[in-house]
Amino acid sequence: MKEIDDKISLIIPVYNGSSCIEETLRETIKTLKDFPFRYEIIVVDDGSKDDTFLKLKKISQEYPQIILVRNKRNFGKGRAIKKGFRFCRGKWVVFMDADLSLHPRQISTFFDIMSLTDADVVIGSKFHPNSCLNYPILRRFLSLGYYYFVKLLFGLPIRDTQTGLKLFKYEVLEKVFPRILVKQFAFDVEILVNAHRLGYKIVEAPVRIVQHWSSSVGLRSIWNIFIDTLAIFYRCYILRYYDKA
Repeated sequence: MKEIDDKISLIIPVYNGSSCIEETLRETIKTLKDFPFRYEIIVVDDGSKDDTFLKLKKISQEYPQIILVRNKRNFGKGRAIKKGFRFCRGKWVVFMDADLSLHPRQISTFFDIMSLTDADVVIGSKFHPNSCLNYPILRRFLSLGYYYFVKLLFGLPIRDTQTGLKLFKYEVLEKVFPRILVKQFAFDVEILVNAHRLGYKIVEAPVRIVQHWSSSVGLRSIWNIFIDTLAIFYRCYILRYYDKA
């Protein structure tokens, strides 16, 4: 059984992120060094085909706080985060996207909200009234549509499951991860559905999103998220799989 310390474990999954990962890590370290807690950064290279891993090896030699994990092939964001969690030793676990669209300075706000509300999970929400978005209109439309879809299926008391900045108490993920089957982007929904069903308090936080790097959502990705979400519903309410896990 691993020993958990009073520190932050930040998990960053990355796939073909050579254009942004070095800047993301330097900005993250510059931000976290001012935090009152110690920290570690677990970067999971999910089978990148570019020179992401070479850049990660180089920067990890500069900063001992970086723990480098590599998948030989691309399995998906969810599985990458789940693998990264095995290396976490912190009392608090943060998921953050690799493209710096959500600056790590926002993590301090998440901790403030966790403390003020006694939350177990704090998630970024594009639909929070105080959020500031520099985000393509199509992505906003898709996010809104997915919110209503998830609300219809699961009745979650939150408006946004997909924003790429989340803060968890370690014990939440320790309980939830053994139940998780989704490997890709509906992974967030599966985590939050299970956390909610287990009685953990989930609170939304405002975020500032600035899209620095080109990003697109293909029809196949949308279809896969739709199918994976329906599969979560099937496991939850038809098979009752999560009740047995």
